[in-house]
Parts: sequence; structure tokens; C-alpha cells
Amino acid sequence: MSTPSVDVLIIGAGLSGIGAAVHLTTRCPGKTFAILEARDALGGTWDLFRYPGVRSDSDMHTLGYAFKPWTNAKAIADGPSILAYIQDTANEHGITPHIVFRQQVVHARWSSAEARWTVETVDPTTGTRSARTCSFLFMCAGYYAYDAGYTPPLPGLERFGGRVVHPQHWTDDIDHAGKRVVVIGSGATAVTLVPALAERAAHVTMLQRSPTYVVSRPARDRIADWLRAHLPAQTAYDVTRWKNVLLGQAFYAYCRRFPAHAKKVIVAGVAKALGDAVPTAPHFTPAYDPWDQRLCMIPDDDLFEALRSGRASVVTDHIDTFTETGIRLRSGAELPADLVVTATGLRVQLMGGATLEVDGRPYVFADHLTYMGLMLDDLPNFAFAIGYTNASWTLKCDLASAYVCRLLRYMDAHGHRSVMAHPAAPTGARTPLIGFSSGYVQRAIAAMPRQGDHAPWKLYQNYLLDLLLFRYGRLEGGELRFDGRAPLAPAP
Repeated sequence: MSTPSVDVLIIGAGLSGIGAAVHLTTRCPGKTFAILEARDALGGTWDLFRYPGVRSDSDMHTLGYAFKPWTNAKAIADGPSILAYIQDTANEHGITPHIVFRQQVVHARWSSAEARWTVETVDPTTGTRSARTCSFLFMCAGYYAYDAGYTPPLPGLERFGGRVVHPQHWTDDIDHAGKRVVVIGSGATAVTLVPALAERAAHVTMLQRSPTYVVSRPARDRIADWLRAHLPAQTAYDVTRWKNVLLGQAFYAYCRRFPAHAKKVIVAGVAKALGDAVPTAPHFTPAYDPWDQRLCMIPDDDLFEALRSGRASVVTDHIDTFTETGIRLRSGAELPADLVVTATGLRVQLMGGATLEVDGRPYVFADHLTYMGLMLDDLPNFAFAIGYTNASWTLKCDLASAYVCRLLRYMDAHGHRSVMAHPAAPTGARTPLIGFSSGYVQRAIAAMPRQGDHAPWKLYQNYLLDLLLFRYGRLEGGELRFDGRAPLAPAP
């Protein structure tokens, strides 16, 4: 039986994978492609997460695709609306028939002699193994494991008489109505869950070891509403997208350049929203600077409103032990609970958990550098899509997909079979790929690729800079090797 083969194999049918396929169909219409998806539905994160209130933590005018306007009235959108947007995109562009479901990629091996990848998969339901080949492998599998989130050791958990659930595994049979709920965590998932659960629960307590910066934004973008009413949909979307990109970049630059002042402004905003209901110290005054970890965005003060109303509360303390009826804290206080939700983070998983090899040699990610944040050194015909840490995920993924198409067209025009990044000069000190102090990053940092100290080996987390580099940066004569040859010398 022949092994199925395509020009480009995309791994993952989530937000970035569907976007990559659309870019491929519009920019490289002659290329054959397939998408391998481990689950039985497209949508990735937005199909997996089913917990109450699930929504974006970025505005949809930047989290949405550049080529498909977001026309929903809510700029901060709920999970089902985002999933419908991805499904509509796939159907409108004829992508859905190219998806092969229940294909978990476990290993991929590159052959320089054949200039091809052989990708091995397993059906998670039946265990059936199969293989297919491709000329170019585009990894769009996200950055975390879908099978289980991160849960730290919870002393005494076996004694607890209630139910404990990680939000990544929320199911329809979980009933929180009229119950005392404790949400452990302070990140984006926790601040989303608390106001949503508080609508029906007897009471919700957000239990955090340390606070996070929380910023409120309107759920609707009034400027976007006005633009949609007066301009064509794509034009209105483009203007709104650029407005939000520039405002986001400016806010990030302000926070990094003037962290003490930014901290005062953010905390003052929380204090104004909470009034006398909850003190900002210690509950909303982090010890670190803004953007040392990702900020949490909430729509229309929903978390603060739940706290003001008394339907929810926040406790900053450490767990001593679970008891039969709740959680005892180190301070000696006890939190009664019928349901505990462990919003304690994700498990970072690189490249969908697949292992790679090049000409029979294992490829160890931690030994290599990222090139422009989308390729890895000495890894031929391979790219990956991953978003920004300081802006919307899709901004970077859109750029990465367009760049891959630019690269493929260039290779076709010049008769190249393969391309890989290789430093033409020392890249400087090797530093962690992501500079966040967040727990989910630190737990995985040792296994991640590294970055250098200058472009194109350094990640600047800057959309404007990347836009110029991805669209207009040189291909031949740079630090790309085509067909295994060293780069041509730059023109004098």
C-alpha cells in the first residue's frame, strides 16, 4: 500500500492550522496539502475548552485572521463564537476536506537524500499506526498538551469529599449551581471562571498564592462598531486591527520602560473598580513588574463586579491541606467547598509532543536556535507557528504562514528542493526562548529551543518589526541554506 504524500503537511487543525491552510490555498494554489488533527474535531483550544465563561483574553480584531473580518459585536468573544469563526473560515475556503482527524503525530524523520519528511501517526482511539510523507512540514499544534493540564501536589486531596476538576477537563455533568466553589489560581482561566461560576454558585472563592495584573477592557469596541457602520467590512476590520496593534505595542513599551509607573496605574485602575469591596494589597498587587508575566484581561469589569457584589471573594494564601469539607490554609483559615476547580496552568508541549530526527540523528530542540521565531537551525523544510507572548496569538501566526508561502514560492522559482536556517556567524549568548517568569514557562524552559542576541536569531516580540522582516527580509544571501549549500555572499 502506498504512503500518502503531499507537498505540505500541516499539523493541527486549530486557529493557526486552519489559518496556515488558507494562506497556502491563496498564496500557493498549486501546492497539495493535508492537515493532521489528533482529535476528532477542528478548532483546537476553542473546541477543547468547555468550562463556564471560556473566552478570548485578546481582542478578536487581532486574534482573528487578517484575511477574515471579525464582525461579531463582542470584541472580547466567548469560546463558542470563536469556534464558529474558525469553522466558518475552514468551510468558506474549502479546508475541511483536507483535514485527517484522529491522527496524533508521534515521530517525523527527514531524509536529505529524498528531500522528504516521513511522518508517523497513531489513532488515539484505536492505536492504529500509519505514515505519510511530505516535502515541507508545518507544525501548528500549539504549545501545550491537550491530554492533561498542570496540577501541583495537593496535600490531603484524598480526604476531600467534594469534586475536583481541572478546567481543561470540564464536562457537562459538573453542576455548580448553589454550591460553594473554590477556584485555585490567578491567571487568565481563573479570572474567567470566577465571574461565570458566580452567576449560579452559592459563592466562589478565588484562591491564589500570588496575584496577577488584571486589566479591564470594554467587551465591545465602539470605534470598531462605528467603522463597521460606515466602511466596508474588510476596511473597517483592517483599521481596527491596526489601531489595536499600535495601542497594544505602545502599552507594552510603556510597561517595560516605566514599570513602576505602569504598576501604579494598573493597580489604581483595579482599586477604582473595586472600591471598598476588596483591598488591592495583597490581592491585586503583584511583586513582579508588568509583563514579566502575561497580563490578564477581563471584559467590562466582570471579575470586579462579582467581587463587589459579594458573590465572589479572593484569598491570597497557601494551601496547607485539603480536609473532608474544604481547604485549610497556612494562615489557619478554612475555605468550605463542594467543588474545587484547579485553574493551575497548562503543561507546555513542544511540536505536539512529536520527536524528530534528521538523517537518522535525533533532533534535540534544546540544543538549537530559533530562526525568526518560526524555523529551527539545521532542520530542513520545517516551520512552526507560535504566537506572541505580549500580543494576540494570531498576529504572529499569520505572519509565519505568509512567510512560509513566500519561501515555498521562492524555492519553486529557483528549483530548490530544501531549505534550512544555519548561522553564518556567531549568534551571541544563548538565552531562553521565552523570558516569562510564569510557572508554565519555567517548568518547560530546559526543553525549549534557545534564541541568540540579534536578529534573525532573537525574538523581539514586536509585530511591526516582524512584519517588515517577514515580508521584505532577504532569502538568498541571508542565513538560509538551500539544498544544503551555504548561503550566497550578500551583494556588495
